[in-house]
Amino acid sequence: MSNRSRLTRRQREIYDFLRENECRFPHPPSLNELCERLGLSSRGSMHKQISALIEAGLVEPMNHQHRGVRLRHHHDHPNELPLLGYIAAGEPIEAIENPEPIEIPPTLRSTHPCYVLRVRGDSMIEEGILDGDYVIIEQRSQAPQGAIVVALINGENATLKRLEKQPDRILLHPANANMKAMEFAPEEVRIQGVLIGQMRRYH
Repeated sequence: MSNRSRLTRRQREIYDFLRENECRFPHPPSLNELCERLGLSSRGSMHKQISALIEAGLVEPMNHQHRGVRLRHHHDHPNELPLLGYIAAGEPIEAIENPEPIEIPPTLRSTHPCYVLRVRGDSMIEEGILDGDYVIIEQRSQAPQGAIVVALINGENATLKRLEKQPDRILLHPANANMKAMEFAPEEVRIQGVLIGQMRRYH
């Protein structure tokens, strides 16, 4: 990416951190959160670095409604979405070091922000979601009962499961008879997106 090649070392470090952790944030991180995560003491210096990333067209300008730092995705093709990483049962999303856009048929995406993850493991095989499949995720923080969601657990691990909401707990159901449901207190689970499409490559 030509804009990225012109970044300073610090700007590249910030940009890479945002890109590699994008789907782990429950909300776009603030300047203070970025300083804390990256071990920087100067909020003013961070603001200057973010301003340079905005000028380079790599992040979106912050305003009063959206004060968090958001990546700006560029796609040469209107049907391309970012392939952000791999997702498996009970494991962190493994971010792809240099995520490439992947072309998605228009019928498999929505008009809302979406991203793509690649499935690892067999926890959802009875839903027809197999190891190596690409899943299209609509980015959102709420999901209806029974939806298949990307759920972030205790701010660390992400998993693809079917959601069951009860008054005092959240159940995340696998689609594999050999696996048990995962049970959590509501505050331990953050929804990061809802499954809206799926693709498979046959070799």
